[in-house]
Amino acid sequence: MGMPALSPSPYWTAEMVRTLPDDGNRYECIDGELLMTPVPGTPHQFVVGAFYRALFQYFAETGLGLVLVSPLDVELDDGMIVQPDTFAFRDSASAAKGRIHGSDLLLAVEVLSKSTAHRDRTIKRAFYARIGVHEYWIVDQAARHVERWRAGAAEAEIESGTLSWRPVGAPRALLVDLPALFDAIPERYRAP
Repeated sequence: MGMPALSPSPYWTAEMVRTLPDDGNRYECIDGELLMTPVPGTPHQFVVGAFYRALFQYFAETGLGLVLVSPLDVELDDGMIVQPDTFAFRDSASAAKGRIHGSDLLLAVEVLSKSTAHRDRTIKRAFYARIGVHEYWIVDQAARHVERWRAGAAEAEIESGTLSWRPVGAPRALLVDLPALFDAIPERYRAP
């Protein structure tokens, strides 16, 4: 007698993800795999807010595009949804309709947590690289640095001082003083 066949997991699409109940979790799908992330904690959100403020100010001054935070479905490739913690993109007609093309996504920022660290560094990093996102930052609050992945790079640059970023067409670079950014987070909300 043979083993019973296991039913295969479904190939998840954006349409299927959008039918899931609004239970407070964040759902993404990449290459048919469903990724679920529980509600983030306060230390995580302090870091997300700090990066959003720095990026928002820069994009407001330069007029390069827009900066948003999740939860928000970002459909970058047919049938695939991601929810970067913070992201910057060129404003376009397709973006206004909820679809941002990979080449229009200038920056995706993920703040590490215990539940997302592995997928942020593997599945999501490979996906962003494949679709042509200009830069992908993985923020490690505990280590007080940013793993910076540029399009086409084989390995990350580790930034722990002043992070300088100048997207194509920008009149000047964004300078993020990482030690000051991490120090500004109240001590009780810092990652251990």
